[in-house]
Amino acid sequence: MDKLKILIKNLGPGLLFASMAIGTSHLVLSTKAGAQYGWVMVIPIVLANVFKYPFFEFGVRYTSVTNKTLIEGYLNRGKGYLWFYAFITLFSTFTILAALYTVTAGLFINLFKTTGVSISMVALGLFVFISTLLIVGKYKFLEISLKFVVSILFIALIITTGLVLLNGQKSPIEAFEPTPIFNEVGILFLIGLMGWMPTTVEASSWVSLWSIEKWKTQEKPTLKESLQEFNIGYFLTGLLAIFFMLIGWFTLYGTNTVLSNNAVSFADQVVQLFTTHIGPWAYIFIAISAFATMFSTCMTAHDAVSRVSLDILDLLFPKKGTLQTKLNFAITVVLLAIVNYIVIAAFAANMGNLVALATFVSFVVAPLIGYMNLKNVMSSDVNPKFRPNKSLQILTYLGIIFLTLFSVYYFWIIIF
Repeated sequence: MDKLKILIKNLGPGLLFASMAIGTSHLVLSTKAGAQYGWVMVIPIVLANVFKYPFFEFGVRYTSVTNKTLIEGYLNRGKGYLWFYAFITLFSTFTILAALYTVTAGLFINLFKTTGVSISMVALGLFVFISTLLIVGKYKFLEISLKFVVSILFIALIITTGLVLLNGQKSPIEAFEPTPIFNEVGILFLIGLMGWMPTTVEASSWVSLWSIEKWKTQEKPTLKESLQEFNIGYFLTGLLAIFFMLIGWFTLYGTNTVLSNNAVSFADQVVQLFTTHIGPWAYIFIAISAFATMFSTCMTAHDAVSRVSLDILDLLFPKKGTLQTKLNFAITVVLLAIVNYIVIAAFAANMGNLVALATFVSFVVAPLIGYMNLKNVMSSDVNPKFRPNKSLQILTYLGIIFLTLFSVYYFWIIIF
């Protein structure tokens, strides 16, 4: 009982990770994977979660042992590491948040039937609302609110998945031909799926920053306790990804239904695929669950990119004094909202291009960031007894090799 109390008390960074991860990669890509390719998509989903695990775990491990953010570790390895990560973060600023808010805006329009309002205007309203929550509520509000959201989402998805499985798989149409996986389109989809499964690898430093923020108001847990809390969040993200894939497989696979790249149309299709199979009574239940999924992802990602941006600037320009102030955080949150609103206004017509670009870059840089994280935890910054064991090191190298070879294979298909 005491162990359970300690675990609940330490819930925070791992929970935020789960909330942030259970978004586009799950609702959009996992559902699409099951709908287009069937049960076989459980293989890349599991592989991505297993091979990427050390990349994220190292963020928790490094911060817990050193009391430094993963980004500080990059600087300790050399300024080139930090500049590279700064470049990736800059790219994320223009793509990840815009993609997340676009999907969320589409779900909002679908849920509240605001069809007369454009995607960009709904996104603007979401930017204003979420920015206000982050500036006023700060980390504590973020953590407390997401404990409720993730709990409700998990329960809702278990019930929904159970109902879908009980109703059974839809019968394929006559002369149905399975969609090929290992052609150019299939490989690109796999890269997108695994690029954001469970989430983008650069988010490993986000967990690191959330840990530092939590310890400002609470006694720091041990390394074992920190890893336990993170592992629960990580396992949860992988399990829910499989749930979404199952729902897509049981409801759409074999029907030749193509999920739209338009955010509003996609949102309607996702909700309808549940209600058609389960019953119209489930509409509001499914719509709210889907919207809550994406809303929480937007909030956590917006908070994280703001913190990371300030941390990077602090380390790149140390003579200017710390930028980690309440005012600078508020300014950064607002600036990110403005920049991504402009991106959405330009790309709102085609959500697919935006998501594809963001996931592709995330996939390509994943092995590099994974290697950078390994360098951090194996460095002199970390006491040898707290470094990862041999099996975790081997899994890291296997993950780097797997993701690299997959990228090379894709480029080979494109060129030849």
